[in-house]
Amino acid sequence: MNGIFWFRRDLRLEDHKTLYKALRECEKVSLLFIFDKEILDQLPRDDHRVSFLFQRLSLLQSELQVTGKQLQLLYGNPLEVFEELVEKNSIDIVYTSADYEPYARKRDGKVADLLARKNIPFIRLKEGVVFEQNEIVKDDGSPYVVFTPYKKKWMAALRPESDLARFPSEHHLTNVSSSTLNSNYTVAELSDFGFKKSSLTAPTSRLTPSLIDQYEATRNFPGIPGTSQLGVYLRFGTISIRKLVREALDSTNHTFLSELIWREFFQQILWHFPHTVTRSFKPAYDAIPWRNAPEDLEKWKQGKTGYALVDAGMRELNATGYMHNRVRMLTASFLCKHLLIDWRLGEAYFAEKLFDFELASNVGNWQWAAGSGVDAAPYFRIFNPETQISKFDRDLRYIRKWVPEFESMSYQPIVDHKFARERCLTTYKSALQS
Repeated sequence: MNGIFWFRRDLRLEDHKTLYKALRECEKVSLLFIFDKEILDQLPRDDHRVSFLFQRLSLLQSELQVTGKQLQLLYGNPLEVFEELVEKNSIDIVYTSADYEPYARKRDGKVADLLARKNIPFIRLKEGVVFEQNEIVKDDGSPYVVFTPYKKKWMAALRPESDLARFPSEHHLTNVSSSTLNSNYTVAELSDFGFKKSSLTAPTSRLTPSLIDQYEATRNFPGIPGTSQLGVYLRFGTISIRKLVREALDSTNHTFLSELIWREFFQQILWHFPHTVTRSFKPAYDAIPWRNAPEDLEKWKQGKTGYALVDAGMRELNATGYMHNRVRMLTASFLCKHLLIDWRLGEAYFAEKLFDFELASNVGNWQWAAGSGVDAAPYFRIFNPETQISKFDRDLRYIRKWVPEFESMSYQPIVDHKFARERCLTTYKSALQS
């Protein structure tokens, strides 16, 4: 049986359940990755995530070529690519890992319909999460919209022996095809589809057992290396989620594990409530009259608000494609509540800049900051950007790195905190009571 394995957000050869299944069931498996034209057309030509993808795929190609195996890179509309592949090649079955984002579900549905018309099975398996879709729901079958009971149910449902089982796909690569499929969509370089290498490089993972053990004590302080920086590697599946959860369970401190569960919480929220990408989870919050303030939005983007911790975060994001998690909360809250600018504009900017951009978490966290989402902080909880410094960057290590001018006389806030707080409370209260 001749199979295709379609890589997407699962860019590794080891501990890969879907790839393992394909390799065990087929005599020959052709490995493919499709640079999706529908997604890439919306990105700048030097997008750093595309560079990261290409770099990772090139690494996989090198690993495979040592034994004469192939990973084929293609560029185009996935439906059109598969129309050509099934026309020009002998294909019996197609495997891929499930993707839960709204666009991906529509895309996969179209590909599934095409393959069904050709009597070709399309196998989609859970890979990037431990629990998906409807696996963790309330007793009545409805989805959880509060994190703590979701986490309790997640933990109670977990069966490490099966849910976190290791799939040694790397030991079965002999069945990978040594030749490429016939296709006019094949590419070899970034330039082949109009992109160029970005100057930004992905953050290096800091994951160690000691970091996991100390995560509760270190994760909130941006001036020290206390976070894992794993986001981009989870986003593109270069590391197995099952491996991460196994390591997190080995720790006596489960704060790191909670963060992994938060990610799955937001994944299932997006699955059940796909409208939250563009509309508030709490409909009443769509009545908030956001300010049309392009100059303030631009100052926020550039890290020129006059609030040092906010500005440090935005400058870190612009310079590196990364921002510390604690500071993400503050910068998001500042945009929505101090500047009264629509959370969707901030979400879009993070989506453009973050290496680890993941739609479910980005939307979920931005709606949390705006007060409009699931399990969100009440709207009257407004971070004070100044007291956040004394709590999380007391020695100013982070601020001095990114905002060296913060102690100069010319460094002034664009809005008074007390005034902004009162304006936010009045605006939210009026909108929500009307």
